[in-house]
Amino acid sequence: MTVISQTAFLSAYFARIGYQGPVEPSLEVLQQLHLLHPQAIPFENIAPYMGEGVPLDLDAIVEKMIQRQRGGYCFEHNTLFLAVLQEIGFTVTPLIARVRWQVPAEVETGLTHMLLRVDLEGRSWFVDVAFGSTTQTAPLEYVLDTPQTTPHGVYRIAQAGDELSVQFQCPTGWQTVYHYTLARASQIDFEIGNWYTSTYPQSVFLNSLLISRTQPGVRELMVNDTYTQRDNAGLYQRHQYTDAVAWVECLRTRLGLNLSTEEAADLFQRISQIAGPAAELTGG
Repeated sequence: MTVISQTAFLSAYFARIGYQGPVEPSLEVLQQLHLLHPQAIPFENIAPYMGEGVPLDLDAIVEKMIQRQRGGYCFEHNTLFLAVLQEIGFTVTPLIARVRWQVPAEVETGLTHMLLRVDLEGRSWFVDVAFGSTTQTAPLEYVLDTPQTTPHGVYRIAQAGDELSVQFQCPTGWQTVYHYTLARASQIDFEIGNWYTSTYPQSVFLNSLLISRTQPGVRELMVNDTYTQRDNAGLYQRHQYTDAVAWVECLRTRLGLNLSTEEAADLFQRISQIAGPAAELTGG
């Protein structure tokens, strides 16, 4: 790591997410970091949406997400979280998944999502701090068919043929988020998935702007020009912005994303010109 020294890395990350607790590989520390990370660092796809590359080397991610205080999508968030957990001393295995959220059963999907497995004191936990507005805010224990309540909804792990399935409880029932196996993914797996996700012309990340963040008891999401806030009871409010200044202020105050005047103007102009329909709850 050259952008920031290893000794300063954890301190800078803890300052970014507002963590002030012990630095040890315990379940309590894992739970607290998992809760704070998606509250502090937004999920956003500005780079691919604007036709820019998404580098996955740790230096680039640290510079973007810690030093410039920007967000990113799953490959960036979970690469950063992996490095943090390893630096603390956790035993972590990177995994790769097929997104199934809001995908019809007959549609095949590629390996385009990153998550982590943490083994701790004889138990295993699945960790994922970046799946858009369905992001977990707590690690999920590796136990099958058991509802697990988190600060932002109920999840469960289920068997799906030869794969595992993370499922989220919606008002209409259990909805599959993604499928994955326990096989360790290599960096090239993430590079290929990231390249496809950030360059494939039909990728949702190239065709819609998606920004989300969790806050205590609520999830907040901006899809193009439309802001949605949904609480744990399922109640929501929605507002569509027609004014760029008000839109940028919402990004800053509600979603924790500070943009330069030029970048904000370019983004809002692009939204106005090419924004298409996007699912309300989108992950990646």
